[in-house]
Amino acid sequence: METYIKIAQFLLSLSLLIILHELGHFIPAKLFKTRVEKFYLFFDYKFSLFKKKIGETVYGIGWIPLGGYVKISGMIDESMDKEQMAQPPKPWEFRTKPAWQRLIIMLGGVTVNFILGIFIYIMMLNAWGNDVVAPEDVKTGFYVSDLFKEYGFKDGDKILKVNGEVPENVLDINKFLFLRDVQNIEVEHADGNNEVIDLPEDVGLQMWKTGNRDAFQPRIYAVLDSVIPGSPASEGGLQKNDIIRSLNDTPMVYWDEFTNVVRNNPENTEIKVTVERDGSEISFMITPGEDQKLGVYPQVYTEDVLSVTHKEYSFGESIVPGFSKAYWTLKDYMGQFKYVFTKKGATQLGGFITIGSIFPSKWDWQSFWSITALLSIMLGFMNLLPIPALDGGHVVFTLYEIISGRKPSDKFLEYAQITGFIILISLLLFANGNDIYKWLTGQF
Repeated sequence: METYIKIAQFLLSLSLLIILHELGHFIPAKLFKTRVEKFYLFFDYKFSLFKKKIGETVYGIGWIPLGGYVKISGMIDESMDKEQMAQPPKPWEFRTKPAWQRLIIMLGGVTVNFILGIFIYIMMLNAWGNDVVAPEDVKTGFYVSDLFKEYGFKDGDKILKVNGEVPENVLDINKFLFLRDVQNIEVEHADGNNEVIDLPEDVGLQMWKTGNRDAFQPRIYAVLDSVIPGSPASEGGLQKNDIIRSLNDTPMVYWDEFTNVVRNNPENTEIKVTVERDGSEISFMITPGEDQKLGVYPQVYTEDVLSVTHKEYSFGESIVPGFSKAYWTLKDYMGQFKYVFTKKGATQLGGFITIGSIFPSKWDWQSFWSITALLSIMLGFMNLLPIPALDGGHVVFTLYEIISGRKPSDKFLEYAQITGFIILISLLLFANGNDIYKWLTGQF
């Protein structure tokens, strides 16, 4: 059932984005009196699930859920209608319209995508508000990854400023480090001393190469939230709500101290675990499993760890932060591309299974709209890439015509369209091939 819920959300989101994107082409085409022969959700190779002609346009639903399209008369597109292009130009055809009108038609789809993303973020802030954690609200400080300890950070550090500014939500620090230009961080060490620590320019790339995506995590106490039935911890006697006081007689308070001892414990060697239960201390001898784990989960983000502030917005108040959210979503997405062109990045490319997997297993409208806004902005950006067969490719050729005064020949555009189509299909096969491999190897 959970899989079906994910699929349903994915298809609903995809359908909404496709229809609105194609409307972005359809509406200006009609305004400029350009004939639109087809308007399709999904592709209709050989047959359609549904189609109906209204006026001069056939509206339909295809059976291949890889996208959608509008077929505009007199345009070299994925339909590759050479017969039509061989006929004398007609006044209602795309190719007879002024270059500026053709440019607006081609930019219509991505424009709608960006506007939709902004609109969704504005409405989400208005409907659900926003949760933030100020620097002073992380009461226990942060657990720091090994990579960042090399730069001078320490477990228990409290982040005060990033690039000289107090962050609105300090829990965004890992995203800032990975995707944005973070030059320095001011911290308060556990001993009360403040320090501004400079970071290398390639800190994001170092995080990518080493897998240290979670550089800073709020420090949580070593209190058990659950014990997996049948695990070494369960067999050894540990219970929910036990407070870990020491491992091998080494006192500890925080969960990262607990996991470090367990992880570094010699294989097949017992660990003396001392816990506080009902006001008394009890000790157990437990041997970790083959995965060097005990089989326990901690309590996370309780009020003694951090405090969350909820902000409410009127519609007017949500406009500026909604624009800001969309802007940074686009900028952060663009920032990821520097990692795509690495050896590791190629293996991380994902297709439809990857996209579908980010939807929650239970229907949640807040998550649905958040993911839909993200996908809308991603779709807008991807379609602007200067690849023939994408909107961006058509835009480049049209801009060339406007600047040079010379229109590329139909034959050149046909070859460019074929080349772009081959590139896109290759990327599609590669990305979905990665998905299939991950699915077969249990990585989903």
